[in-house]
Amino acid sequence: GHILIADTLKDDSVQAIRDLKGFGIRTVMLTGDSEAIAKHMSDDLGLDSYEAELLPEDKLERLESAMEGTDGTTVFIGDGINDTPALARADVGIAMGGLGSDSAVEAADIVLVDDKPSKVAETIRISKKTQSIVIQNIVMALGIKFAVLALTAFTDLVNMWVAIFGDVGVLIIAVLNSTRALGGRGPKE
Repeated sequence: GHILIADTLKDDSVQAIRDLKGFGIRTVMLTGDSEAIAKHMSDDLGLDSYEAELLPEDKLERLESAMEGTDGTTVFIGDGINDTPALARADVGIAMGGLGSDSAVEAADIVLVDDKPSKVAETIRISKKTQSIVIQNIVMALGIKFAVLALTAFTDLVNMWVAIFGDVGVLIIAVLNSTRALGGRGPKE
C-alpha cells in the first residue's frame, strides 16, 4: 500500500490569484516542495511561474533577483520559518499568520490572521483606495490654499471667513473625504 500526504489548496486560492492578475500582478511561487508537487499546484492555481526545491537562501536569492528586475513593488507571501528571510527582505512581506510560524509573523510587514489568500487582493484594494484618497486630499488642500493665497495677493476679496475656510474648511473637507476609506466594510463575521 501507499500513503499519500499532500498540501491542499485553500478554498479561495484560485480566485485570489485571479484577483491579483486582475491588478496586473505577476505571480510566482517559490517553494521547497518537489518539482512535481510545485508544477501541479502552479497549474491548478494558474500562476505565471514557479521554482521548486528551494532552500530558504535560494528563495531569498530568487526574490532579490526579481527585485532587481522590476521598478515596481515586490511582495512576498509566506507562513513558514523557511520564508522568514524573504519576508524580511521583500518590499512588502505578508505572513499568513493564523497557521504561520512566529518568526514569519515577526518578519512580515502585514499579517493576515485568518489565512485566507483572498485577503491579499483585498489588502491591495484597500491600499490603492487609501493612496488615492491621500493624493486627493493633498491636491485639494494645496489647491484651496494656493487659491486663498492668490486671492490675498491680487484682490481685496479676502476677509476673515475666507481665511477660516482656507484653514478649518480644508481640514473638514479632508477629514470627510478620508472617511471614504472606512466605507464598504460590513460587520465582522
